[in-house]
Amino acid sequence: MNGAQRPCPTPPGPTDRFAQLRIPAHWQAVEFISDVHLHAGAAATASVWLDWLRDQHTNIDALFILGDLFEVWVGDDALDASEAVCPEAPFLRACADALARLGERIPVYFMAGNRDFLLGRQAADRCGMIILPDPTVLHWREDAWLLSHGDELCLADVPYQTFRKEVRSPAWQKAFLEKPLTDREAIARDLRQQSESRKQQQGHNPSLWADVDSAAAVQWLQDAGARALIHGHTHRPARHSLATDLERWVLGDWDAEATPARAEVLRLDPNGLHRLPLKRT
Repeated sequence: MNGAQRPCPTPPGPTDRFAQLRIPAHWQAVEFISDVHLHAGAAATASVWLDWLRDQHTNIDALFILGDLFEVWVGDDALDASEAVCPEAPFLRACADALARLGERIPVYFMAGNRDFLLGRQAADRCGMIILPDPTVLHWREDAWLLSHGDELCLADVPYQTFRKEVRSPAWQKAFLEKPLTDREAIARDLRQQSESRKQQQGHNPSLWADVDSAAAVQWLQDAGARALIHGHTHRPARHSLATDLERWVLGDWDAEATPARAEVLRLDPNGLHRLPLKRT
């Protein structure tokens, strides 16, 4: 596989909400993952992910990470912090180094999720990743696929959409990132605890969480001229048939400690999309 070419996305124009990414026609396969939720406390999942990065990429041309690679990201400066200031820092550096090694071989594209939307250019460069806007239309050969993390389409979760609009604003992010790192970590812990409390109330059952709005997904696909939407966020891996021969492919989350363990990729090759469960070695 040829990792020398590293196509970059074209930002959306003044009348188009979609960024565009055109990849070389001679590429043979790319893979998509999302919702790995890496953190130092999930050692088994991190081990599976690190092994996969090291061993599983001899036969693809690019990797697309569609959000929530990390459980939480409080700022790029955490990568250079001391362990005393940021206990996760050594773990984050190990993840960054692993991504950078992969990025030397193939292009690695990163789209922010609801957990790691503060991952910026500095960290992306350190990890050897190319940042993708959300959403982005991926063009390959004669087809187009619409890529998104997916959270923006979960319209029924009104409180989350209000929160999302607030924290994605430049003013909020500037104010947050100006706080001391220890304060940001405390805020992030509080938000994670609130999230876990909501999940416990729902029995940690993703089927009870707000799902992608089908009408909104169809509208996005029609506006983008794409045949399928590929996204994560909902932790409900599936293939959905939508109106007028459109499709929605949902990526699964990763959790090596679950029963059964979960870890999979979605591969796109000349034969279409294929779900590939990974086995822990």
